Amino acid sequence: MKTLNDYMALPYRLEIVEDQEEGGYVVSYPDLPGCITCGDTIEEAMNNAKDAEKAWIEAALEEGIEINEPDSIENYSGQFKLRIPKTLHRTLALHARKEGISMNQYCVYLLSRNDALLSK
Repeated sequence: MKTLNDYMALPYRLEIVEDQEEGGYVVSYPDLPGCITCGDTIEEAMNNAKDAEKAWIEAALEEGIEINEPDSIENYSGQFKLRIPKTLHRTLALHARKEGISMNQYCVYLLSRNDALLSK
C-alpha cells in the first residue's frame, strides 16, 4: 500500500483558472475529485494547492477512499475508431475535399474547434 509520501511524489496534473467574479485564482486536481483551493495570486494559489493535495490524500488514506494515479498522456495512442452513418461519412468527405485536406485532418479540425468552444 502506498504512503502519503508515495502519493505526494506522483506528478498529479493541476488546473489553474482565473476567478473572473471573485478575483484570484482557483486550482484543482482533476485526478483527485473535489481537491480544490484558491489564492489571491498564482503563487499563493500554488502554495495552497500543495497543502490541499496533501490534506486530500491524507483524508483519503484515513477513510480508505481509492486514490487515483495521475492520468498520463502515455495512456493514449492518439487513435480511435468511430462508426458513423454513411450519409455523415459522405458529407465529411465532401467538405474535406472542398478544403483540399484529408477527411482525417478535417475531422481533427472540427473536433479541436468544438473542443475549444466547449472549454470556454
